[in-house]
Order: sequence, then C-alpha cells, then structure tokens
Amino acid sequence: MSKTAEFPMAKAKSIVQDLFEPNAWIYWTDFLLNNLIGWGAFVLAVQTPIFSFFEPIWFLLSVFCLYRAVIFIHELTHLKKGTFRSFHVVWNILCGFPLMVPSMLYMGVHIDHHKQKFYGTQNDKEYSPFGLQKPYHIVLFLVTMGIAPLVFLVRFLVLTPLSYLMPPLRKPLWEYASSLAVSHTYKRPEPTHIERTIWHLQEFSTFLYVGIGAFLVFKGLVPLKAVVLWYLLAATILFVNGLRTLVAHCYRNPSNHEMTFTEQFLDSIDIPGNLFTALWAPVGLRYHATHHLFPGMPYHHLTEAHRRLIEELPENGVYSKVVRKSLGNALVDLWVYAAKNSKNRSVAS
Repeated sequence: MSKTAEFPMAKAKSIVQDLFEPNAWIYWTDFLLNNLIGWGAFVLAVQTPIFSFFEPIWFLLSVFCLYRAVIFIHELTHLKKGTFRSFHVVWNILCGFPLMVPSMLYMGVHIDHHKQKFYGTQNDKEYSPFGLQKPYHIVLFLVTMGIAPLVFLVRFLVLTPLSYLMPPLRKPLWEYASSLAVSHTYKRPEPTHIERTIWHLQEFSTFLYVGIGAFLVFKGLVPLKAVVLWYLLAATILFVNGLRTLVAHCYRNPSNHEMTFTEQFLDSIDIPGNLFTALWAPVGLRYHATHHLFPGMPYHHLTEAHRRLIEELPENGVYSKVVRKSLGNALVDLWVYAAKNSKNRSVAS
C-alpha cells in the first residue's frame, strides 16, 4: 500500500482528542434503564397468553433492550483498568450471570483482536475469513447462534459442577469453553492468577443462577414457558449479534498474513445508518471501524467522532472508504465477495 494511502492517524487523533473521557452517568442510566425494561418486558411476555397480540411485542422489546444491556460487555473490556468496578459487578449480577455470558468469557480475550500482530491472523479468535470461504460458512455461523444457548447451558449447569468432581476437566474447560470467540479453533492461553480467581467466582455464580432457575422450574414455581422464552431470548440476541459481527469487518484476510494498520482499518466497517441501526448494532458498534481507530473511546462519543472525521478529513480519503449504507448492503457485499472468490478458486483448480 502506497504512502499516500496510509491513514492520517495523527490528524484524526487531533480532531477527536477531547472525546476520550467516559461519562459514568450515561453508562449507568443507559444500562440500568435497558436492563429494567428488558427484564420487565420478559416477565410480561411470560405472563401474557400464548399467541396473543402483545406476546411478541413484549418479547421483541425484551430482546432489543437486553441485547443493548448485554453488549456493554464490550465496553467493560475497553474501559481503563481499575475504573467502573461497581458497574462491572452490577453488569454481571443483572445481565451477565442470568444470560450465561459472565464478563470473564470476553475480558482478556477481546483485547487481542485489536493488536496489530494478531488482527485477522490465526491468533485472532474474533476473526474468520468469511470472504475467502464458501458462502455456506456465513449461514453456518448464524445457525450456530441458535444452538449456542444450549451449549452455554450444558457448559454451566453440567460441566461446571462435573469439573469440580473431576479436576482434570478444568483445564480443557478453560481452554475451549470459556471464551466468546468467532473462531472455533481458538484455544485460550493459560490463565493468570487473577484470571483464575475471577473465572472461578464468575463461573460458580453463573452456575448458581442457572441451577436455581432449573430448580424453580422443576418445582413448578417458574412456568415452562419462561424457559422456552428465555432460550428464544438468548438465541435471538446471539443471532442479531451474529449479523452485526458479520458486518463489523470485510473478513478478507488470509490467516497467515499480518496486516498493516491501514489495511486493518480498511477491513473494518462503519454503518452510521439510523435509529433502526442502533437496534442491531447498539452501544456504538455501528461505528466499528472508528472504534478500531480509537479502542479507548467510550461508545457515547463515537457518533460525534465519526461526524468530525467525515467533515474534517479529506473527502475522498481512507476514512470514507469504510462506510457502508446499511446492514443489508454490507451483508450482500460479504456474500458476493465470498461467492466470487469461491468461484475463482474453483476455476483455478
């Protein structure tokens, strides 16, 4: 890539240098409000008669509010170490544990995705070269979102207590079943002392939540409908997040190639969109390319950062090339590129 095509990072940073301070009031208000509405709507969906007019309305409200609440796990990873500790604890208690996604599944895992030597390579657990694979891999990825809640249920309700009785099971459970990763081949490195302590605490807490829930259902104190809707809730959240993940990057990098900073940026996507976009890409994730420029920037400043960069950087420069019109537009681009690449490989062979 020529020198003239390099991203003007110094200029970009000077434009947004005042946008790196997180506002605790925004974090708390946004999270607690969506968490309260989400679980409230879920309870109403459970109590509403099956196939009634309001049942799907309450359910969808629950899905998108709790999806927004749970996606704060991404912010937890990027917040400055030692800050927002109370927020971290409350997030797990109200959202992470009941949805079986304690923060330890993401903390310490996601940050490697932003390291230049890891991004897009075989060491990047959040990257799969969908654009270089046959299109059915895209469909398969979304299908796995539907069975993921069952996998999580087995992992925390069955394998967790079993591993306490069978200590040799602890190691593979950490390596292969304690990470939110796109790549199915990812093996989590040996935990540090702090990671091991947090892992044990959060893992057991999640087991307690799931175990108590299962006991209440068994005793008839919680209706079976709640279990069905909980599963559908988790699966729908994962499916929508799966769609968002597919349009976060172009996924065109072979796993053996280390990309330059500008190549990484151009492999990422911004979809400013509208209010609907904020539903499927909440908490600033519609500005994923901008986030990769400034991982430490809080989500509530990304819209302003994007606006400034569009206005103040060269109109036909590198920054404008990462913008897509919509979710559908980005998905079609990925599918078409994968299909053409697959066809070209077939012809070549």
